[in-house]
Parts: sequence; structure tokens; C-alpha cells
Amino acid sequence: MPVLDEKLYDIYDEVLRRNPGETEFHQAVHEVLDSLGPVVAKHPQYADAAVIQRLCEPERQIIFRVPWVDDAGRVNINRGFRVEFNSALGPYKGGLRFHPSVYLGIVKFLGFEQIFKNALTGMPIGGGKGGSDFDPKGRSDGEVMRFCQSFMTELYRHIGEYTDVPAGDIGVGGREIGYLFGQYKRITNRYESGVLTGKGLTWGGSQVRTEATGYGTVYFVDEMLKTDGRSFDGKRVVVSGSGNVAIYAIEKVHQLGGAVVACSDSSGYVVDDKGIDLDLLKEIKQVRRGRIQEYAQARDDAHFVPARTVWGVPCDIALPSATQNELNGADALTLIKNGCQIVAEGANMPTTPDAVKLFAEAGVRFAPGKAANAGGVATSALEMQQNASRDSWTFEHTEERLADIMRGIHDRCLQTADEYGAPGSYIAGANIAGFTQVAEAMLALGVI
Repeated sequence: MPVLDEKLYDIYDEVLRRNPGETEFHQAVHEVLDSLGPVVAKHPQYADAAVIQRLCEPERQIIFRVPWVDDAGRVNINRGFRVEFNSALGPYKGGLRFHPSVYLGIVKFLGFEQIFKNALTGMPIGGGKGGSDFDPKGRSDGEVMRFCQSFMTELYRHIGEYTDVPAGDIGVGGREIGYLFGQYKRITNRYESGVLTGKGLTWGGSQVRTEATGYGTVYFVDEMLKTDGRSFDGKRVVVSGSGNVAIYAIEKVHQLGGAVVACSDSSGYVVDDKGIDLDLLKEIKQVRRGRIQEYAQARDDAHFVPARTVWGVPCDIALPSATQNELNGADALTLIKNGCQIVAEGANMPTTPDAVKLFAEAGVRFAPGKAANAGGVATSALEMQQNASRDSWTFEHTEERLADIMRGIHDRCLQTADEYGAPGSYIAGANIAGFTQVAEAMLALGVI
């Protein structure tokens, strides 16, 4: 990792001491602190009020037992989490992740990132995150429903449209949000639409919310290209993952004239040099809940590569859109060798620190997730607006709002990077712009 400014050493050491073993959280904190030396020098009031120390300590950490009964009648026990990290700008906002890898350190890393991501959108939302080590893969609808009902039976007492507004993440899509909202409504006897986002369109959801993270990432890259007078036309793109983020990133790349030639899942990746057939991919992943290998079986021109990283496929633009730390230093060297020009994070912290450093040294333009994938939470905030006003907007209107927000984030990152002596660095721009907005609100609210 890069060497921190000396004024920030003690803060990071204290984070390590207070949060042992939470490596993802340590990584996320270090990545932000690495940008803040010039900020502390320019604004000593932040140090005087211990703003950074307070930002690194969640306002509330909730851990609870989730018992549920499977289809065979066996009792299962999972662990649930909700970390309400910072509410200086508004109610806590961030997704729920259901995946076996979930533990407190991952939830805290995601929640910490969410603070700055949400600030960058310009919307009045704080940062939080939650989830469980429950794995919905291979479970029946009935099992998923019973788990979600048990999970919400504890979570409901900690959330609300003015307190904490969860959404989806890995393993939590429309099905899970529906079961969670149904149980919340049953327990509270309130149709409080604004308590969850990512809802179905027929019961309070927003147009474009499903597409928003993937679309937003591609809009951000489009702005990066425009700064050099370029576009997606003729660009060869590789996307990791094949969930919602990846699917709708692929869709928007194709709409803007690029060609996505490879995508992946945990079993391997497929290459289709004619461009990924999006209808087929959606059928396999969203309808059948199948594996990516089925794509190659259905397309004569495609081939499947098992148990390998997708980053060996030559491309102009890479969009890591699966999970944290999926693109490492060796992958970065391969992308650089193959002429990759832009890397933008569709997932949360999918690129390891050594890979980020290699991209910087090679002149590959890099967009961190807190900026590039902020479209999902931005559209969640738009969903909250519609719920509060009992309104619904067209797809076109909502997508234009999303595009405007992503353009604003892009421009704000570049302007802030210039202001603090790091021209062209989207990492510095995103970290500093997000931090200063939250820090100013924290100062205004006093020591709380």
C-alpha cells in the first residue's frame, strides 16, 4: 500500500487496533486516507474536531441471529448484520448482501465506501450497509422467503425512511426485496414505501433502478472518453460478472456503440468476439438462474474458459463488476500488456491496491467504485423521492436524471483533483470531494 501522510499514521494505526482481522475494511480506510494529506493541511479544523477518527468509527453496528427452517424441516442459523456508518448527510443508505463470504469486516468496508459514494451523488443520504452469510444460491423460493422474513423480524426495529433505508446488493434482488418489504409491512402495519429501495415497479419501485449501477458506470466511462474527444464507437470492452451490474453495463455499452466481448461468473468466463448476445445472457442469468457455460453451449461463435479470470481477454476498456479484490496485480499487468486504456469499477473495491498502482504507473485511466458505480444508490435516492411524493416517473425521465448525476460526479472528481494538486486522478478527486462534503456536515452538527 502507498505510504500515508505522517499526520494520518496514528489514525490508521488506531483503525487497525480497534478492528482486528477486518482486512477489507482496513483496505478501504487506507485507500481514502491516502488522499487526505493535502485536505488536512488545508483544513486543520478537520483534525481539531477529530472528523477523520469519527468517520472511521461506525455510529452503530448491529449483529443478530437469523434462524429459519429449510424445505426438509431442518433449522438453520445464519448471522445478520447492519452497520449504520454515518448519517451526517441524511438517513443511512446502502444495500444488503447475502453471500457466504459476508462477515463484519466486509459489511464495514462496504458501509465506509458508501459514505463517500453517497456524498458524491449530491443527494441527502448517509452511508450504511448490511447483509448475512446466508447463500440464496440453490435455495427454493420458500426457503428464501422464510430466511428474509426471519432476517427482517430483527432488522425492522433498526430501519425506517427517516432512519436507515436498505436496498439490494449481491444475492439480494427483486425477489428478496419483496419478501423483506412484505415482512416489514406485516410487522409495522405501515405501507412505508421509502423504507426499502429496489422495489418492484407495481409497488413503489423506480424505473431504471435495476439498470442503474451498470448504466451509471458506463455513463461515467463515456465522460472519461469525452475528455479526450473519444467515444465508445469501436471500443472492445470486457466486463467481469454476469449479475445485474454486468448485464446492464453490457446493455449500455452496446447502446453507445461499443462491443462487450467477454463476461464471467464464479465458474469461469465466456468470450464472444461478435459481442455478447444480451437476450441470451438475460435468459440464462435472470430467468433460468443458470451458469455462464450455458451461454457458450448455445452460441457457436462463443467459447467458455473454466475457473480462470476474464482479464486475459484483450480489450480497450475493462469494467470489473463482480466482487471485491477480483482484479489483482498480475491481472493488471496482463490488461496493460494487451493495451487496456480505461478501467472503471462497477463493483465495490474490485481492484487490489497493487493493481491500482500499476495502472497509475502505466497511464491507464482508473475510476474508483465510489464514483463510477454510484448510479445505483443515486437512483435509489430518486426512488425515495418518488415514494415521498407518491409519484412515479417515466423511464426516460429517470434515466436522464441518472445521466446528469453521473456527469456531475465525473466533473466534480476532476475539478477536486485539480484543486488539491492531483490533476487527472479520479481516485483523489472522489475521495476528497466525498470526504469534504461529509466533513463539513459533521462540523456543522457538532460532536455527536
